Amino acid sequence: MKLGVIFPQTEMGSRPEDAKKYAETADSLGYNHLTVYDHVLGADMSYHSNLVGAAYTLEDQFYEPLVLFGYLAAVTKRIQLTTGIIILPQRQTALVAKQAATIDLLTGGRLRLGIGIGWNYVEYEALGESFSDRGRRSEEQVALLRQLWTEDKVNFEGEWNRVTHAGIRPMPIQQPIPIWFGGSSDRVLKRIGRLGDGWIASGRDTSLDDEFRRKIQVIHRHAEMAGRNPRNIGIEGFVDADRPVKELVQAAKKWESFGATHVSLQTMNCGFATVDQHIQIITKFKEAFG
Repeated sequence: MKLGVIFPQTEMGSRPEDAKKYAETADSLGYNHLTVYDHVLGADMSYHSNLVGAAYTLEDQFYEPLVLFGYLAAVTKRIQLTTGIIILPQRQTALVAKQAATIDLLTGGRLRLGIGIGWNYVEYEALGESFSDRGRRSEEQVALLRQLWTEDKVNFEGEWNRVTHAGIRPMPIQQPIPIWFGGSSDRVLKRIGRLGDGWIASGRDTSLDDEFRRKIQVIHRHAEMAGRNPRNIGIEGFVDADRPVKELVQAAKKWESFGATHVSLQTMNCGFATVDQHIQIITKFKEAFG
């Protein structure tokens, strides 16, 4: 099982040197991946009071992940840079393909693109994209992304995307760049089985139960129906750093027992006031896990 850390977006502050210090430390500790969350806009909840499931608001800070990765590409050497997740349907497909290919090249093939459809209609509105059909559009986007990353010249005619005898240069090192999906509805799980390289699962380790096993079965069944090997689909979980390190190790191993191939340590919203405190806990966890 591969260990990673979740970049503490909302508690990082706006000093580039702090982002650099955190990423360099995670890299030097031998973590496999650094996962970064994505939000382009935060909603003012005094106006958008009907926004259901608003985990983040106007008050929360977010670096744009792919721009951040351009910076981190220059200050890290081994760690995989992962979006966990980027809201794909609110973005132009060809532009995401170009940005991701550039990051993959700059990092020597260290990008993992986690994608999802999101919950914040305010972002979709501001970016000029439809919120209502975002799930179906994401499937078409994935197909086009993979073509743009692997074919010299693309001719694509979809319901929402069109590329007429064109391509991107330079191409990414990974062809194609791995695409993992976030989300947990049965519709998303079926999509992962058919199309995904992996699943970025939500929920704490305490929620690992028979229902979680059922979700894995849904993914595997639809992978087999699509002629794919279910064993090739990764699973990433996370543990919250709001408990003693010994319990964090136990939580990570519980994820592994449920089939997780990757586990990330989440330090946001766990009571840490400074970047150094975030760094201290990821250091202790890595040392304890071995």
